[in-house]
Amino acid sequence: MILVFGKSGQVARELSVLDGVKCLGRDEADYNDPTACAEIVATTTASAIINAVAYTAVDNAETDEETARIVNGNTPAAMAQAAAARGIPFVHISTDYVFEGNGDKPWKTNDPVNPQNAYGRTKLLGENGVRDAGGPHAILRTSWVVSAHGNNFVKTMLRLGEARDALTIVADQFGGPTGAREIAAACHSIAHQLVKDTSKSGTYHFSGAPDVSWADFAIAIFAKSGLTCSVTGIPSSDYPSPAARPLNSRLDCETTLSTFAISRPDWSRTLTHILADLEHQ
Repeated sequence: MILVFGKSGQVARELSVLDGVKCLGRDEADYNDPTACAEIVATTTASAIINAVAYTAVDNAETDEETARIVNGNTPAAMAQAAAARGIPFVHISTDYVFEGNGDKPWKTNDPVNPQNAYGRTKLLGENGVRDAGGPHAILRTSWVVSAHGNNFVKTMLRLGEARDALTIVADQFGGPTGAREIAAACHSIAHQLVKDTSKSGTYHFSGAPDVSWADFAIAIFAKSGLTCSVTGIPSSDYPSPAARPLNSRLDCETTLSTFAISRPDWSRTLTHILADLEHQ
């Protein structure tokens, strides 16, 4: 059995339907209490742990960094320490926001980190805590998570596209839209592989392909959904936000393929599945 921290988030909801998975919601695990979460790990009969919990309100983290630090940093570190003490593999989902976000080359797993906002800083704290715990682990950095659940870019574009004839969308931020379903499947596979071979421990990247701008992704969403909404690309400077966003969220995913035989998913296919799921909701 794989124990998942998280139940209502995009990735956790996709993990909950996979075989041999038990998901813990906030009523069973207080993510704001690192000690309590570590105690759950210390007493579980699970063969592996997946942490799918995160404080993901990027802009809110600028003024509530303490809460983000606990959820994204202290709690994963405490859980990883408890898992390491028992030799249980710990899979942790992280983000491209740990990088500076400049340039145009895909970030490699060993590139220097330099987060530009509170969310990125707290996620990096969690990464370091998981590594420092010293147990079998995989840190999976991903980007631009989308699904039929929760709040994400696809659902926002569909809502706005139905209400408006034209939109202005940021065109100078590039990354790989990644389905929560595909992230869940990757974490599930990585957890099982770590149980059999702990030498695969390390930091990995996973994002959808090909890399695209937000504006071009929006155009694809409207084309596939049949909405007639025109898109005009704008620079990030025309859409200011409390937290700085990376211009370059491209991720080099080669080591994930070579180590776990998990390739980058085609986000166009992901988008098709999301639209189909939304039709049946």
